[in-house]
Amino acid sequence: MAAVSQATRNTITLKGSTQIVTEFFGYGINSILYQRGIYPPESFVRVSKYGLSMMVTTNEGLKTYLAEVLSQMQGWLLEHLVEKLVLVVKSVGGETLERWTFNIECNTSVRGDTAVDAKPEKEIQSEIQAIIRQITASVTYLPMLDDACTFDLLIYTNSDVSVPTAWEESNPCYIANSQEVRLRSFSTSVHKIDGMVAFKA
Repeated sequence: MAAVSQATRNTITLKGSTQIVTEFFGYGINSILYQRGIYPPESFVRVSKYGLSMMVTTNEGLKTYLAEVLSQMQGWLLEHLVEKLVLVVKSVGGETLERWTFNIECNTSVRGDTAVDAKPEKEIQSEIQAIIRQITASVTYLPMLDDACTFDLLIYTNSDVSVPTAWEESNPCYIANSQEVRLRSFSTSVHKIDGMVAFKA
C-alpha cells in the first residue's frame, strides 16, 4: 500500500494578521517610549517577546491609553481603514522633535475568515526582531532629549472612517529640514509594515 504524505500549509486570516500587527505596535510603542526616555525607566518592566528582552510600561494611565488606541486601531485594521501609525515626540512647548512613522499596506482582497498562504511564523518573528533591535539602537544616532518630552499617537485612516467622539483631528507634526532613518519592514502576507524615524537635525 502506497504511503500518503501531505504538506502542511501555513495560512493566515485578516483577523490573525491584524492581531500580529496590533501586538507589534504595542511592544514597538513601549520600546520607543522607554528608549527615548519619555517615561522614567523605573516605570517599565522587562518581559520576553519575539525572542528578545523587551521593556513594557507599568504606568496604569499609559497602559489604559495604549489599550484604547490599539483596540480602536485593531477595529479599523479589520476594515482595511488604516494607512499609517505615527508616534510623535514633542517638547513640553509643543515642538516636534521626532516622528516615528509606520506605513501599513494591506491586501484588501483578504476579508472575513478568508485564509491565504502565510510566511512561516519564525520568519515574521525574525523580521519583527530586526525592527525592535533598530529601535533599541536608535539611542546611538538620535539626538539626546535633554528636557522632558511628551508624545502623541496619530492614526492615518481613509476618509470613510467614523472617528470616535473622544478623538480629534491633528496636524501632521512634520519636522522642517529633518534627517530620516529607515527602519526594517515586516509582512504577514496580509499586512506589510514599513518604518521610518525623522528627527530634528
